[in-house]
Amino acid sequence: MGRIVVGVDGSEHSHRALAFAAEEAKLRGSTLHVIHSWTFPPATLEADGLPHADLKAAAELVLDEAIATLGAEPGIEIQPEIANELAAQALIRASEGAELLVVGSRGRGGFKGLLLGSVSQQCAHHARCPIVIVPPADRSA
Repeated sequence: MGRIVVGVDGSEHSHRALAFAAEEAKLRGSTLHVIHSWTFPPATLEADGLPHADLKAAAELVLDEAIATLGAEPGIEIQPEIANELAAQALIRASEGAELLVVGSRGRGGFKGLLLGSVSQQCAHHARCPIVIVPPADRSA
């Protein structure tokens, strides 16, 4: 059985990517490898006073909520992963040996005018398998 990798960050873009990846996994009979990554902000040991365990718990919540959008019985095997590394690094690493990598065109970053976010752009250049970049529902978003 193959594996389709998708990155989620809680944004609408990542929910669209997850839905696309889940449908593709159903069609191919593949495992759906759902990744959410988190890291400490640069130059701090804590973010907003939150200790390591709280940041990891918040990351797990994002992942669980994303997977819950697929419904109770999505008809596919789901392999969830919390990665403690930069999102692009986690997705590129996970793309090794995968059938497909799926990302949203943009994530939670603050540059709304960009057509591609930094993670999707890095994945497009460095993925180790074919990649699909799912566009927003509204192309002006």
